[in-house]
Parts: sequence; C-alpha cells; structure tokens
Amino acid sequence: MNFCPKCGEEGWTPSGNSRVCGTCGFTLYFNTAAAVAAIIVCDEAVLASVRAREPDSGKLDLPGGFVDFGETAETALRRELKEELGIERIDPTYFGTYPNRYPYKSIDYYTLDLVFTISIDARQDMILDDEIAAVRWIPRSTLDPDAFAFASIKACLADYLLR
Repeated sequence: MNFCPKCGEEGWTPSGNSRVCGTCGFTLYFNTAAAVAAIIVCDEAVLASVRAREPDSGKLDLPGGFVDFGETAETALRRELKEELGIERIDPTYFGTYPNRYPYKSIDYYTLDLVFTISIDARQDMILDDEIAAVRWIPRSTLDPDAFAFASIKACLADYLLR
C-alpha cells in the first residue's frame, strides 16, 4: 500500500505493527486475526480434515476457520463446523490459544487460534464443503502432530497428547 486510505497522499511511516501517514496522521494497525479450531474426539480418535485448498492443500488440519466481525469464538466455531462438516449440535470446551502465521496469496497473516475440544458419542456422517477434501479419524495412540499443517495446530495437538 503506497497511499494513505484516508487522505490519498504518499508518505507512510512504519511504526511497529502499524503505519502512520505523514500528511494527515492516520494510523493503520496490523492486528492479529482471530481463528478457531476444533479437536473433535470420538472413541479415543481425533477427527482430522484434509485441506482441499492452499495454503497446505493435501495436508491434515483441524476443522475451523476465521472469526467474523461481531462473532464470539464459540459462535464462529459452530458456524465453521456447520459449513465445513454439516455438524450442528456441539458442546465445545475451551482448550487453549496458539499463535500462527497463515500465508495466503503471498501475504502472511498472523492469527491467534482459539482451540476447543468436542466429544461426540458416535462418528457421524458428514457433509463436506469444498474446503475439505476428506476426513480421517486418527487414533490418539498414532496421532502425529507433525503430520498436520500450521505451527499452531501442531502445537495444540502436542499439548493435547500431553494432557
């Protein structure tokens, strides 16, 4: 971005996680985006999704996505699980937060991933949207965090295995 979105002049000055316009003083902040993910567990197995899109197409992931304006993390999680898997009735338990770098179209977006656990009684039939190529149930005993995309997901799964 070469021009100030408020006054249209050139002259941005980097200032930490922001840029300041030298002409009008407008400050544009680059804040962390909030995202959610779910560790869905059934019969000592964790549900992994296979990413159908970049970044990291073909790699394992946890279902979830970005929090929209005005949403709580729980509302975003419910929306994402309904959109991605067709799952509607969930009772999430907060697990933890994990920072992440999400590269998209040559730009690195920094996120804070809010992770929840969800226990379900039976493996449900799922309706996958176009963001997910497939789902796999991975027994906890063979769960390998390094097989997953994204540092945040690897870290939360490593913590999950320690608890």
